[in-house]
Amino acid sequence: MEAVKKSWVHRWKKMLKRDFHLILLCVPALIFIFIFDYGPMYGIQMAFKDYNSRRGIWGSEWVGFEHFIRFFNSPDFWSILKNTLWLSLYGLLASFPFPIFLAILVNQVTRTKFKKTVQMVLYAPHFISVVVLCGMLNVFLSPSTGIVNNLLASVGMERIFFLGKASLFDDVFVWSGVWQNSGWGMIIYLAALTSIDPELYEAARIDGANKVRLILHIEIPQILPTIVIMLIMSVGRFMNIGFQKAFLLQNTMNLQKSEIISTYIYRMGMLSQQFDFSTAVGLFNNIVNIILLVIVNTISKKLNETSLF
Repeated sequence: MEAVKKSWVHRWKKMLKRDFHLILLCVPALIFIFIFDYGPMYGIQMAFKDYNSRRGIWGSEWVGFEHFIRFFNSPDFWSILKNTLWLSLYGLLASFPFPIFLAILVNQVTRTKFKKTVQMVLYAPHFISVVVLCGMLNVFLSPSTGIVNNLLASVGMERIFFLGKASLFDDVFVWSGVWQNSGWGMIIYLAALTSIDPELYEAARIDGANKVRLILHIEIPQILPTIVIMLIMSVGRFMNIGFQKAFLLQNTMNLQKSEIISTYIYRMGMLSQQFDFSTAVGLFNNIVNIILLVIVNTISKKLNETSLF
């Protein structure tokens, strides 16, 4: 046992001596992550306390799962949970295939200049801020002056107040996200496609494979591990719908569909000053994400031996 311990210590010393400069370069990043990611986790205990700002977190009274029970018994619980789950599922089903499809199409382009131009046009919307995007949606979808309603009116159709109809909120929210982020996700799959061995293409062409068969039997199987990893990561963010976008597109007319967990946390925490209750809701949201991540990762690991951990 002593020999094993000495061997382990010797290996660590050897590694530190060999990679000292690399470890030193990582220190600022580790400090940053610790301060801004792990440090705030100290406040999670507010979810189990009757928080009082004068007493502080440690001095506040412990109430256990009272805030969680209150949230589960809230009349808004099922509607908020349903809206969050539906927007998350709808967004995942609509947005996940598009980057793969775009990457395969762009990968077929042989002219370098045209290919780079297409890539730039497709991923440029990703750099538009959420505030600007929501402003654009308000302008384009305006019932009186919006370009979309002007086109509808020009062909004899009635004008639609898209952001004023609760039934249309999820479509506007999801498909604007698909337009904004598909090009950025495409880059990851393009990188995976460029790493495919050219000899596989040559062997397939010799056997008479056309472009469709190349895509089905070479490109998709080769990038499948990347697709699985991206799917696992997407499911891990399943409940974390963008607060900014939902909040900026939200109004009294579409509140029935636009009120989700993140906007509810803001309303309870920042507007109503119920910091303990909003922390409990946020913790519930994160726990659901972790459970989904572990389940999908486990299933993926059993099916095709591809996983995050």
